[in-house]
Amino acid sequence: MATATVNNKNRARSAQDMASDAKRTTKRRINRTLKYALLIFFVIMVLLPAYVLFITSFKGTADADPSRAWYLPQVWETGGWVKAWTTLAPSLGRTVMLVVPSAIISSFLGSINGYVLSKWKFPGANIIFTLILFGMFIPYQAVMIPLTQLVSDLGVPQGIPSLMLLHIVYGIPICTLIFRNYYASVPDELIEAARMDGAGILRTYGSVILPVSAPGFVVVLIWQFTSAWNDYLFAAFFSSGRNGPVTIALSFLAGGQLTDYAASMAGALIASVPTLIVYILLGKYFVGGLMSGSVKG
Repeated sequence: MATATVNNKNRARSAQDMASDAKRTTKRRINRTLKYALLIFFVIMVLLPAYVLFITSFKGTADADPSRAWYLPQVWETGGWVKAWTTLAPSLGRTVMLVVPSAIISSFLGSINGYVLSKWKFPGANIIFTLILFGMFIPYQAVMIPLTQLVSDLGVPQGIPSLMLLHIVYGIPICTLIFRNYYASVPDELIEAARMDGAGILRTYGSVILPVSAPGFVVVLIWQFTSAWNDYLFAAFFSSGRNGPVTIALSFLAGGQLTDYAASMAGALIASVPTLIVYILLGKYFVGGLMSGSVKG
């Protein structure tokens, strides 16, 4: 009799456990379904503008109308792409000439600043770092008029040279911040060992710091490349359609009394391809570099 009672209790307990497991499994499935549904919803919301850009770029003049923005082209045409490429090709070359040196030079200057401010402390280092960071928070619009006068007084030619100078200078604060935080995670023992071996500040930077700086350089290079490529404000003040980057050419392509929607959309896609490729190829290294720089600082 006692054995039967124990068996009944065990069966009841087993049934309760099974029911509890089933509830937990059902709850996990519901939560997973809701997560995927939300992710799909946000992906769709993000991709909708890209969808409109893509299909409009293949529409003819009569078909490219805002009232038909969501509809597929009645006839798929490539005239907009041909016009956009013909218009933007010269400025794309100038933009590459602008962003590559600007990103590389500002990254190296930020790396040197971050190294000195994090590993070679000197009186007033924190004050200097604060002043450098202060440049990040000054709106470009607030200094555009005196900046125009300064560039003119320096005799820097309009177009790519002046834009390169500005992007290098304005890129130094953010590059310095990222590298200072990144180098703070480098063990001080490495620096001390280099000093004991007689290495100076530059030798230590080249032999010890620079070889471990790849994640930091990936972050700042992507950041600077994207910022310079997408910039319009500096380009509008310091260049023109004849010597300016792709953003200026794109604004002229989209301007006019009769907007060519197909060419404008195709131009927007063409102008966004380089930054998209950079993020696709280096996106995972970008996130990893940011996390490396967030350990200390």
